[in-house]
Amino acid sequence: MPDPRPHLGEPLALDLLNTRWMTAQGRQDLLADVAGVRRWLADNGLDLPADEPTRRALATARDAILHAVEGDTADELNAVLAQGRIRRTLTLDGPASLPEVSDPAQLPGWLAADNLLHLLASTPDRIKQCAHPDCILFFLDTSKNGTRRWHSMAACGNRAKATRHYAKKTRSD
Repeated sequence: MPDPRPHLGEPLALDLLNTRWMTAQGRQDLLADVAGVRRWLADNGLDLPADEPTRRALATARDAILHAVEGDTADELNAVLAQGRIRRTLTLDGPASLPEVSDPAQLPGWLAADNLLHLLASTPDRIKQCAHPDCILFFLDTSKNGTRRWHSMAACGNRAKATRHYAKKTRSD
């Protein structure tokens, strides 16, 4: 079954935020059930078990990431991050950094929270929410000048332009 979300391919933290999206029927949530968790894990190349504890941990991490991105609080994100750590080790292939978590159900959410830290350290001003008023999706602005406004020009960008055009046309009539 293909992923039903309208926007894929963002870094892990933003992809977790984008497990909620809007349609004409209202807010959708990929993490509403374990099947959606299974889909999200597979889409992100995470060969981890999908179960109810993982679903709850991912939902908690998603809320923590959202509040951190919106600048509301870092406490929730720090609580997610406190569930694990990076262990440095030497393997046969050389040095490695391995995530360790206290509870395996916490690993996917912890990885997303850790990813947000990397994004905030490298490109904090490039983490953006789509500018369309009816869209709740996030994206990493990779445009050259950092002025991208929509998660997708084909979807939200065109809707915004069409709305402006219609409003301008009705004013001139």
